[in-house]
Amino acid sequence: MSDRIEAQIAFLREADQLKSVLRASRLIDLSRFENSAEHSWHVMLYALVLADQAGPEVDISRVLKMLLIHDIVEIDAGDSPIHGQVDSAAQEAAEQAAADRLFGLLPDDQNDDFRALWDEFEAGETPDARFAKAIDRVQTPVANLASGGGSWRDYDVTLKKLDQRVGQPISRGAPGLWHWLRPKLQSFFSS
Repeated sequence: MSDRIEAQIAFLREADQLKSVLRASRLIDLSRFENSAEHSWHVMLYALVLADQAGPEVDISRVLKMLLIHDIVEIDAGDSPIHGQVDSAAQEAAEQAAADRLFGLLPDDQNDDFRALWDEFEAGETPDARFAKAIDRVQTPVANLASGGGSWRDYDVTLKKLDQRVGQPISRGAPGLWHWLRPKLQSFFSS
């Protein structure tokens, strides 16, 4: 029992580092960059509040678990801005190695469970993962709209880029959210 708790606490101590991983997006008040731990908490809150936008086959408790751990790999691999220029293959390899290391700190049963949830989120093929990815993608545009564009200026984001990189996953996992968000984006980029 003691070894199990030691492993769990080792993982939890390591997870504290997520608070130091800065993302490319700023808080709505533009006072500073958001960190990945804050992002994980906020997208979980989005999923809980917007659960009525999920299909009937979606298990929100599983979605919340996915969103809680989806960016834990950024401790080792760093944040990969959606609109940044990233070597996707290298980033994926770094994230896979980070998942091996970080989840590997846990007892075997939790390692297997957490890794399976993380892999499911990354693959984005199940209803739960599609909704989780939609929620992950909707949070930043909502914040950027509220802050007058936020990080979009830094990355020269266009409506076309948002349609491709944000619209597709949102419409796939939460079409009602995309139908609500798309006209707001259209209005922002046409003004």
